[in-house]
Amino acid sequence: MIYLAMDDTDNLESRGTGRLARAIAVELSRRYHVMGVTRHQLFVHESIPFTSHNSCAVIHIQGDSGMDDIFDTAKKLMLDDFVEGSDPGIAVASSRQVNSGVVAFGQDAKCIVVNQERARSVAANAGIRLEGLGGTEGGVIGSVAGIGLAASGSDGRFLLRGRNRELIGPQPVWALLSSGIDQVMTIDGRLVNDGMIAIRKSPTPSFVQGRAVLFVEESDGGYVALKRP
Repeated sequence: MIYLAMDDTDNLESRGTGRLARAIAVELSRRYHVMGVTRHQLFVHESIPFTSHNSCAVIHIQGDSGMDDIFDTAKKLMLDDFVEGSDPGIAVASSRQVNSGVVAFGQDAKCIVVNQERARSVAANAGIRLEGLGGTEGGVIGSVAGIGLAASGSDGRFLLRGRNRELIGPQPVWALLSSGIDQVMTIDGRLVNDGMIAIRKSPTPSFVQGRAVLFVEESDGGYVALKRP
């Protein structure tokens, strides 16, 4: 698996990192098998500059070749989309490069303040290609963290997974499962195999043990899809 991560690509007036990541994923899918795009929540603290929610995005690509092309393609698209006031960073790594230091950095970035120096050191020690693309280059922090969190297989939620963006409004469980979502499950761990699911926008399944799991809760004889962090 190849992980392409990006962070701090926006300002208050521009489209968010998640939307940009989805656009880049669509472009990369012309040549690679894109498995999905995940969003990962990072630490929110007054000393950390961020646009809205301090999250990063990671594109999951099946395979282990083409990393330079993937990085260069995404870098160009990010530079073409650069907006003043943003501090973008980008990183790419294969699953075999993600060592315990990268995973630990990702976990720390969720609960404490981490800095660029450590992010760059962690990336260098793991042989991960990392680059800041403007501003303060603060996005390198979220980019390295995103790789560690995505590679863990159990963090964040999918912004893009198969055809999930096409599903809006009430959906039968079979439609969700055929769209690319692996499981529908209640928050107390019960699998849901049939019935209707009310969806406010498009479903954003959680990333749990390498699977896309849409969590739901019972409501008025049916179920309502939940949006997990």
